Amino acid sequence: MHIIETTAALAEACALLAKSDYMTIDTEFLRETTFWPELCLIQMAGPETAVIVDPMAKGIDLAPFFALMADSSVVKVFHAARQDLEIIYNLGKLIPHPIFDTQVAAMVCGFGDSVSYDQLVQKTKGVQIDKSSRFTDWSRRPLTDKQLEYALADVTHLRDVYQFLKSKLEQEDRTLWVTEEMAVLEAPGTYDIHPDDAWKRLKLRVKKPLELVVLQKVAAWREREARSRNVPRSRILKDDTIYEIAQQQPADAEALGRLRTIPKGWERSQSGSALLEAIKEALAIPKTDLPKLPRQPHVPEGAAAATEMLKVLLKLVAEKQGVAAKIIANSDDLEKIAIDGESADVAALHGWRRELFGNVALDLIGGKVALRFVNRKIEAVEL
Repeated sequence: MHIIETTAALAEACALLAKSDYMTIDTEFLRETTFWPELCLIQMAGPETAVIVDPMAKGIDLAPFFALMADSSVVKVFHAARQDLEIIYNLGKLIPHPIFDTQVAAMVCGFGDSVSYDQLVQKTKGVQIDKSSRFTDWSRRPLTDKQLEYALADVTHLRDVYQFLKSKLEQEDRTLWVTEEMAVLEAPGTYDIHPDDAWKRLKLRVKKPLELVVLQKVAAWREREARSRNVPRSRILKDDTIYEIAQQQPADAEALGRLRTIPKGWERSQSGSALLEAIKEALAIPKTDLPKLPRQPHVPEGAAAATEMLKVLLKLVAEKQGVAAKIIANSDDLEKIAIDGESADVAALHGWRRELFGNVALDLIGGKVALRFVNRKIEAVEL
């Protein structure tokens, strides 16, 4: 099977794909040992063509590919797009536009929560994908024809899946629902997380403002260190170590070395010294300038029961409307609605979600709608 390995061949393929109103795309990458994903393969297909690009080929320039990704006249179709988009954003400093994520569209069309690509192909085309090559090391060369055929199938079947879902969305007048979801995937902030915000990835296991600021400074240091060395965050510090540092606040190498999560001798390394500087920076902040702990919401009496009722209502609405419950609301959203009602800042109270679920959810907790069990079925009835 032919693989594109030169800039000229890539430019020719991209020019051909640019003539179509849509194209399907997938990438193969590795990130087990690096912070930034290592792009190993690009698969693209239009209505009449399908190609595989080797981005690791010596001397190849991906500029024609990035130009195609920026071409607003071509819809870029992905399945579970987030990681592919992250790679393109990091390498090309752009986000493809417009995009269509078949996993999101499938949830809107009632195929369940986070349906996999092979499941979607099976359900829409009746084709069983051979998954024996799924654990391939895509950085190794040469790749076998079987591996390349497996990779190319990720975009050739996707053409039919896209046409099926696009038609179904139009028939059910839900195209705008998916368009709203794509806005999140196309936002640069989804992929460009500032190191100072890295602490937000962690569970908040701190109880004091000083513990919080230490956690923030150490998480930011780890993020910068992982990026600069291009290694996973856990290779720098594990999450449990950050929690322990935030609680114990070691001010010198001796105190750092006493922590149970610190490897013996690590406190005397260059990284240990840099970490101590981050801790000292946190400890030097005046008490009056320490950040406030995020307030835990007050849970009024009855909110837990109301949340459980909302879960039943959500499942009822999702099944009736043929939409995955996950894309309408999650448990946290339901709890916020139960506690804050109309003022809850959740997606379920905006746009199509509000029309589908939000209004009736507010009516349920407002006593205007009740749930009842009739003929072995639960139904919502107006009071």
